Amino acid sequence: MSKRVTVLMGGFSAEREVSLVSGKACAQALRDAGYDVREVDVTKDIGKFVQDLTPKPDAVFNALHGRWGEDGCVQGLLELMEIPYSHSGVLCSALAMDKQAAKDAVAHAGVTCPAGRVIGPDDLTKGDPLPRPYVIKPLCDGSSVGVYIVREGDSRPELNRDTWTHGERILAEEYIPGRELTVSVMGERPLEVTEIAPRSGFYDYRAKYTDGYADHIVPAPVPEAIRNQALDDAVTCHRVLGCRGISRTDYRYDDTGDAPGRLVYLETNTQPGMTPLSLVPEQARHLGISFPELCSWMVEHARCDG
Repeated sequence: MSKRVTVLMGGFSAEREVSLVSGKACAQALRDAGYDVREVDVTKDIGKFVQDLTPKPDAVFNALHGRWGEDGCVQGLLELMEIPYSHSGVLCSALAMDKQAAKDAVAHAGVTCPAGRVIGPDDLTKGDPLPRPYVIKPLCDGSSVGVYIVREGDSRPELNRDTWTHGERILAEEYIPGRELTVSVMGERPLEVTEIAPRSGFYDYRAKYTDGYADHIVPAPVPEAIRNQALDDAVTCHRVLGCRGISRTDYRYDDTGDAPGRLVYLETNTQPGMTPLSLVPEQARHLGISFPELCSWMVEHARCDG
């Protein structure tokens, strides 16, 4: 009999629509690979969640993104139900979702991180939290939701407690000029370095999920020293944070000064996107790993931490 896999998707975070696209793509890839697949659009109804996972599948493919699906919450439910699941476990998911906590952890391992501090919504009206240029972003969200760059000469965004909708904790962080790089890790194997080149502005939500708004250059045209550092640091972050399965670590590469430049850590994604435009499948394909093969590998490495 083929292995029974339930794909969790949708959810109720700001990244719901992205998760639906990821989940549909992964479900089809798993069917193509020969699995017996069921799709579940997750809601806040815990009773329905348990019912949707009864009888227990052999594994859960977690295609949820954002809060509640990526921060250890759904992972905790799956641990209680003793159902093996893809991607990282409870502690790692919670740690990596908190951008400042993740930075603190990887900085201790020697990874270069940007300066920053955590503020609250009431601080948004009190003037610049850092010297310009700086970035304002939710402490615990992904997909560049709610990200603002404030440069010299800019008017400050009209943000306050009423207009900010991304939680009580906000990360103010120095802006790093240069280029956007990312590395996926599969198990403990770094795949490749990709440069993400938005055709205008920065790599925001629209550029990530709309065809034609950003170019992905694989492998990234960077000095060998930077490439090796990006690969090594991604594995370090994967290990330090306790990731398993697939992770993706994002960087800024400041090549505006002396060569070879400076590689600066931004965040590690424990539930990276799996849409047709996503970076992990693209890097895997560059190495000859098809999308069904990638999704199958993730199912076969699903487990509980307990």
